Amino acid sequence: MEEKIMTNNEIINKAEETMVKSADSLKRDLANIRAGRANASLLNRINVSYYGAPTPLNQLAAINVPEPRVLMIKPYDKGSLNDIEKAILASDLGLNPANDGDIIRLVIPQLTGERRQELAKEVGKDAENAKIAIRNIRRDALDAIRKQQKNAEISEDEMHDLENELQKVTDAAIKNIDEIAKNKETEITEG
Repeated sequence: MEEKIMTNNEIINKAEETMVKSADSLKRDLANIRAGRANASLLNRINVSYYGAPTPLNQLAAINVPEPRVLMIKPYDKGSLNDIEKAILASDLGLNPANDGDIIRLVIPQLTGERRQELAKEVGKDAENAKIAIRNIRRDALDAIRKQQKNAEISEDEMHDLENELQKVTDAAIKNIDEIAKNKETEITEG
């Protein structure tokens, strides 16, 4: 099978697209980190055994934030209330649901200073992993560019121009990662 040859712009665009996906992935990961405030995205990873099938919680119930540190879960089917409660207890959230027979309330406790520091370190690690992914994307794109230069498809000057353009895309992606991480760290430490 013959390898499809990409144009120079396709190489840069594909790298940029993949870098944006890495930033989006980081945003999703960071949304799951509890920052001392109620946020419905905390429950995104919770699956409830609903009639024997694992079903995402947000498909079984309306999730509201009536107060800054309270999540209110109102199931569409009251029969699923106990299953939702069990799923929350079994999760890694460390929250105790209060079930009143109609709705479930989750009170998000204030974070201690020590826990805030741990979470900030976790954010830093996730951001560093995203930066590594971006550098790997850059490396793969550089390899594709150098391969074209080696095969005499582009000149040395064109290769340097493409490398510079790729570096600009990479710098912008890393700056975006830093901004995402900084915002989450601020949210955690000031929470």
